[in-house]
Amino acid sequence: MTKEAQNPVRGVLFTEKATLLSSKSNQYTFRVLPSANKIQIRQALRQLFNKKILAINTMSCSGKRKRGYRSSKFGRKANWKKAIVTLSSVEKLDFT
Repeated sequence: MTKEAQNPVRGVLFTEKATLLSSKSNQYTFRVLPSANKIQIRQALRQLFNKKILAINTMSCSGKRKRGYRSSKFGRKANWKKAIVTLSSVEKLDFT
């Protein structure tokens, strides 16, 4: 098994919406591999943080269309996936 297959979590998303979700409803947003499913994400987060996870919602995000710096040709950023993880009300994650 490769290291990517063991840990599908790529990082934490710190956006305005993600910060609001974490403070109000105890939900945290992570960037994950596009091929990862909810079971793999749950196992990886349990191994990383050792917290009780109530629910995981995933969504696939399409990559944005971008124009090149030197030419007017268009390219595309890579597609990616995010997971919104709901923890129990007594659990908290601290990323500082």
